[in-house]
Amino acid sequence: MRKRGIILLTVLFMALLWGGSLLVVASSKQEPKLKEEAIRWIEDHQPLLIDLSDQIWGYAELGLKEFKSSELLADALEEAGFQVERGVAGMPTAFVATYGEGEPVIGLLAEYDALPGLSQKVSSTQEPLEEGAPGHGCGHNLLGVGSVGAALAVKEVLAAHPISGTIKLFGCPAEETLIGKVYMVKYGLIDGLSAALTWHPSSTTKVSNRSSLAMNSFWVEFRGRTAHGAGDPWNGRSALDAVELMNYGVNLMREHMELTSRIHYVITDGGEAPNVVPDYARVWYYVRNANREKVEELYQRVLNIAQGAALATDTTYQVNLITGVYNTLVNNTGVKIMHSNLELVGPPLFSSEELTFAREIQKGVEKPEVGLAEEIEPIKEPPKLVGGGSSDVADVSWITPTVSLNVATTAKGTPGHSWATVASCGSPIGHKGMLVAAKTLAATAVDLIYDGELLKQMREEWKEKTQGFTYKSPLPEGRKSPSLPK
Repeated sequence: MRKRGIILLTVLFMALLWGGSLLVVASSKQEPKLKEEAIRWIEDHQPLLIDLSDQIWGYAELGLKEFKSSELLADALEEAGFQVERGVAGMPTAFVATYGEGEPVIGLLAEYDALPGLSQKVSSTQEPLEEGAPGHGCGHNLLGVGSVGAALAVKEVLAAHPISGTIKLFGCPAEETLIGKVYMVKYGLIDGLSAALTWHPSSTTKVSNRSSLAMNSFWVEFRGRTAHGAGDPWNGRSALDAVELMNYGVNLMREHMELTSRIHYVITDGGEAPNVVPDYARVWYYVRNANREKVEELYQRVLNIAQGAALATDTTYQVNLITGVYNTLVNNTGVKIMHSNLELVGPPLFSSEELTFAREIQKGVEKPEVGLAEEIEPIKEPPKLVGGGSSDVADVSWITPTVSLNVATTAKGTPGHSWATVASCGSPIGHKGMLVAAKTLAATAVDLIYDGELLKQMREEWKEKTQGFTYKSPLPEGRKSPSLPK
């Protein structure tokens, strides 16, 4: 009896020494069972997740105005036992929901903003619900709920097993304008995460191992002097002339940019009538490159052109940097971990009716009528030339190891940011993709919480890649809260 008592005391002492409490790290032998529990929870709660997604699809709220969408998700998490902090990082529609105790701390990123002018019914032909209204042309109704579903499933596992670990769900507004996560990083909300996981609706199913383009989003305002366009134009100083001259200079500069650079612009204000010299004009620019430092160099060249345009037209100008993001730091270890869980879950499998619906959409957008992706793409070597878009997930990836998943929710070949995507993401096609994403994220989070070696390997790669690097927010000093062009 004495020997047995000494053994018991030794076990208790080691438990306290390891975790500071009776919470202990689970053996990796438990993981398959725990992942099954998380996946089963999502399967059992499919109606709830689909209903949440459909509600957000119907709200279709623009960035920084997602009041109903963010409240819906925050309420669902709070009712499930999460501690929810709302209105974080100077954004009323941003929130952080936390459940658990101690490390590791795994973050899940949720988005829920829509795009302007893409209102659409769940129809295989273009039919707006409300002409000119917003629509979920990027599937963020699915993205947000998929991540929330994963958080809720992991919470159930944590609640059922006395193990150290915390799950955090970040409600991130205004992703389409690359704002939400940049401010969350600036406010320090991502600090302390052991790793971050996210996903995005797509026409394919795979784990992303591609980087993205760093970017600055800004507008330039020119102010001149109004005059009668015919009666006394010599008394006027056209702000529109300044915008046009700036754009001309930037377009000449394109010849002398690297292949990894992209520049886009739109004139948001250019005057009211042809016979009135406009005294105010504004142009909105995106400047991108595969490297953050190169973006800053390119940005400065564009600002020099703006200054030259103002001098040439005898106008004044002002620059407002709306936001800026980094290029994504890929974590190959995390990619492999998530890919194994995607294979465990399997790709979405679609019915004959869903395949027919997809082909009808493809016909409507003049794409090959090949249906939907029902296979998982293998991990491939990423292209050497980084192209495509930008993401505010990128800034998170420089603060903590981050990995992202794509799941088929739309027909092959259909354009993003279009009515076709809105239709698919409000349909059973989108629902099935969302559920696969939720299961994969949940299983990966369980891996990282319950297998310390996997998380250690992921973090070691991240530390090696960020050695000597100090993150500096692209946002201007003193900027407290975001704003968008009116």
